[in-house]
Amino acid sequence: MQLKDIFENNNENPLQNVKHDNSRAEIDDTRKTRLTLEQINRLRLLNDVKIIEYNKEITAVKSQFKPAGEAAPV
Repeated sequence: MQLKDIFENNNENPLQNVKHDNSRAEIDDTRKTRLTLEQINRLRLLNDVKIIEYNKEITAVKSQFKPAGEAAPV
């Protein structure tokens, strides 16, 4: 999660969906919660998005801090 995600006032944040959030446990819940296939798929997709964002960020940082003598790849 990025710091900008916390401060953005965007209801379309893929990291939190209030409609699908059923994680609140009640007092009378005695069984272990289980993830549905839809929830597992959503988690997998979010993980893929995080990996892609991380790779983009790393390439940007590498391009910023590379030695001055190297030419930029086109």
